[in-house]
Amino acid sequence: MKTVKIYIKKKKGCEDLPVPRYATGGSSGMDLYADVEGEVALMPDDIKLISSGIYLSIPLGYEAEIRPRSGLALKHGIGLVNTPGTIDSDYRGLISLIVINHGKLPFTVRRGDRIAQMVIKEVVRAEVEIAGELNETARSSGGFGHTGI
Repeated sequence: MKTVKIYIKKKKGCEDLPVPRYATGGSSGMDLYADVEGEVALMPDDIKLISSGIYLSIPLGYEAEIRPRSGLALKHGIGLVNTPGTIDSDYRGLISLIVINHGKLPFTVRRGDRIAQMVIKEVVRAEVEIAGELNETARSSGGFGHTGI
């Protein structure tokens, strides 16, 4: 398995929060923890910015993708508005999560809750070239729903 070193700095006052880590040997995402004071209520359809309490240094050629946790999505309808969220290698700001409650009931986020997951991915840069024509394919310009149900 390929590894890459990332550096994490904790926000002042977040020394009590766990460092992001993989829950199992086969996990592809590291858990991120909620940096909230006490509790934050998310009413149905609410969107709130929740700090993870960390800053990252990711090497050039990599990114961090921030994704929802499947258990929170299934059991409570909790997701992230921009999924996956992208943390670029040159970003050094606080990692915060745009959390939404798609559920029918209020949801409480408590300090230290596992609220999202972070996957470190290799980045490939595209070389863009203008073309007068594009090659044809069997699909061609068939768009949304063109293959049926």
